[in-house]
Amino acid sequence: MFSFFQKIPSITTRELADKLANNITLLDVRTPQEYRSGHISGSKNVPLNKIANYSTKAKEVFVICQSGMRSKQASKVLLKKGYQVVNVRGGMNQWSGRIVGGK
Repeated sequence: MFSFFQKIPSITTRELADKLANNITLLDVRTPQEYRSGHISGSKNVPLNKIANYSTKAKEVFVICQSGMRSKQASKVLLKKGYQVVNVRGGMNQWSGRIVGGK
């Protein structure tokens, strides 16, 4: 059952890097412009303002943004929709792995 104060599980960007080999569902909730400027390969851009309309067959969803604030908001929305959500702490600011797009 959903509780407003339910703690959203979170992982570090380093833990995320390990999980990427497992073909996970990674949502990048930044704006399309931010996403184009550089994102993690395989991530799907679903801006925060469109997250309520998102649906997937995946049970577990990982969420990332620039700093971790928007992904936390998006995680709460997805949690209410019944997904198992994992927030990526620190967001792209903490990501040191390869990115695609951007300069």
